[in-house]
Amino acid sequence: MPPASRPSLAPRWAARLALASGTAAVTVLLLFAGLDSLLLILVGTIGLVLTAAGVWWALVHTGPLRAAAAVLALAAPAVVIVFYVTAGLMWAVLVSLALWVLAVFCGRVALAGAVDGSRGQSSERPVASPRRPYLIMNPRSGGGKVGRFRLQDRARALGAEVAVLDVTHQQDVTALARRAADAGADLLGVAGGDGTQALVAAVAAERDLPFMVISAGTRNHFALDLGLDRDDPSRCLDALTDGVELRVDLGTVNGRVFVNNASFGAYAAVVQSPAYRDDKVHTTLQMLPDLLTHQYSPRLSVSAEATTIEQPQAVLISNNPYRTDDPAGLGRRERLDSGVLGVIGAQVDSAAQAAGMLRGRRARALTQLTTREVIVDADADTIPAGVDGEALTLPTPVRCRIQPGALRVRVPRDRPGVPRVRPPMDWRQVRQLARSTIRTAAGHGN
Repeated sequence: MPPASRPSLAPRWAARLALASGTAAVTVLLLFAGLDSLLLILVGTIGLVLTAAGVWWALVHTGPLRAAAAVLALAAPAVVIVFYVTAGLMWAVLVSLALWVLAVFCGRVALAGAVDGSRGQSSERPVASPRRPYLIMNPRSGGGKVGRFRLQDRARALGAEVAVLDVTHQQDVTALARRAADAGADLLGVAGGDGTQALVAAVAAERDLPFMVISAGTRNHFALDLGLDRDDPSRCLDALTDGVELRVDLGTVNGRVFVNNASFGAYAAVVQSPAYRDDKVHTTLQMLPDLLTHQYSPRLSVSAEATTIEQPQAVLISNNPYRTDDPAGLGRRERLDSGVLGVIGAQVDSAAQAAGMLRGRRARALTQLTTREVIVDADADTIPAGVDGEALTLPTPVRCRIQPGALRVRVPRDRPGVPRVRPPMDWRQVRQLARSTIRTAAGHGN
């Protein structure tokens, strides 16, 4: 293998360890369970399928049927464990499972080390400090982070003009941002939730002004994907004195900007309910049976280029695609400048399809794609939608688009950064990487 194409030593050893651990996981079952290992795997698989089916039945039924389904969902894994213990092979199952987890972990480490680590956010460029920054702060966001971290005083000490929203009545955030831009502000920023950030980001993009995010919201999804410090929002203010600029995309839904996502279907309908704010769990369980079986909700149709999703129960359209292959990376986007929307649609109409969701992104009931434009239509004039956490009602058809590189974002030069993305597990690539180790070792021996 030529030196330029040879994987580094650590990834090759990680690939070899992944294969060894995977082989050991199978060997443990075969040595100590023999042919019974097939029965153990079969029983475990049946237990998972029954659990998934029980959860589905519990979501789409009420009363005694829901109670019975919940019992099934809880009893199935318990029966599997009892079976393993009775057979005296629980320890073998646990050891095999631990080895398999180790194998997958090492395999992903190997693949991450073998690929080019340069993928990620768009390149940053140094910029001069703003002369007239204007920041809008919501004192109620994140349980009062604006006051707790003294963001208002710190921003003013750095030369920013700060507008603190009046919590006693609703203010037009878009109008505030536009007046500030008309008055000569050369940077617009927000300390608040993602919904407020989207409103000001739209004005910043419209006026081609830099936009600054201060992670004072509750979840701070946009700040997370920008690599900002979510634990200490005051560190975001460093962008005023030592900042760099990124170009990121924006999504639009019927012309309204979103920085994270727009959701349709069951979740969007639930959050529209007046009772949801007071009792989220009870309201969700009460509404889901009708929503999931299409008895109470509009029947959606989602079109994206050559793909059509008919009657999905839930649709998520995101500004750049979310990770779905890694539980540790769920809710994160690998980048914000790919120039495409991410689309995830769930279409589950039976317990069998619910069980099929155990296959993850390969599940037939789950559709994932990327596109520049999505149209969401329905058999109703309007449909509920959740746009960056805000509950809205939109006229159909709803058109979602991507605006590549529309927003100039000012971030601190020194910031935590976006966690490195590990590629999805691919055993074929792991085997190839491990074989390259063997060939290289043989070549050195000659």
